[in-house]
Amino acid sequence: MSATKMILKKDIKEKRELVNIEIDRFLPRKDEYPKQIHKAIRHSLFAGGKRLRPYLMINSYLLFEDDIQKTLLVAGAIELLHSYTLIHDDLPEIDNDDYRRGKKACHVVFGSDIALLAGDALLVYAFEAINSTSLDEKLKLKIIRELAIESGYKGIIAGQIVDILSEGKEVDKETLSYIHNNKTARLINLSIRFGCYLANASAEDQQILETFGQKLGLVFQIVDDILDIEGDAETLGKSVGKDKKVKKVTFPSVYGLEKSKEMAKNLITEAKALLSPWGEKANMLLMLSDFVLTRKF
Repeated sequence: MSATKMILKKDIKEKRELVNIEIDRFLPRKDEYPKQIHKAIRHSLFAGGKRLRPYLMINSYLLFEDDIQKTLLVAGAIELLHSYTLIHDDLPEIDNDDYRRGKKACHVVFGSDIALLAGDALLVYAFEAINSTSLDEKLKLKIIRELAIESGYKGIIAGQIVDILSEGKEVDKETLSYIHNNKTARLINLSIRFGCYLANASAEDQQILETFGQKLGLVFQIVDDILDIEGDAETLGKSVGKDKKVKKVTFPSVYGLEKSKEMAKNLITEAKALLSPWGEKANMLLMLSDFVLTRKF
């Protein structure tokens, strides 16, 4: 492993632990009544994962401020929301995947009924977590409002429904872009925006970083699509080859595999160039950008 990857891995691990501790403190214990729902929530939430979205939020904030404690519960709320989408995505009625992060999916262990409710609970807990912070009330309301918009019918749910309805059909590039801008890129971008809000960044800086997030989010999805073709199930921690099997609309299915790889490289180059105003302060975000492009899991 290169020195750069080791530095990034260490930093991700340290910040992930801080976020995990904050989430653990916030959530009910697994033996709290009714036990089954809390066990299901914790099974999925603490199954592993890179905590990419919280990491992006924290490191965007650190471009301007250094009081990391202020970010942790908001970062945790983003992870609660993200984990809800994963539980629901894995359900037999949607993506029908038996594994997530190398462990059995929530519905496989607890049943689809409990998994559905565990996802619902995580979505609600995300808003409760933000409301539990000591942030200024106006900022708190702003974050809650935007989280609702981005995760609702104008955001994540919009991307998910068009994704489902597009299975088995030939779709144009605009539809593909709509799906993944809403389903993947928006939550990644929102994480960066929240980091800017907490740091009271200028509108100009926020716009630059949101453009960075938009590009990074698309690369994340393109690589995800490529890994479903070329990846290893054991390394990925989930099934591979499913996209083609169910005729899911993906970047390789629309653009071809090699063109998709080229798009990802170009987008990362553009994304990294946007971080130049912050110099060395942006090192972790630059390293993360390279990781997103070259990741194997």
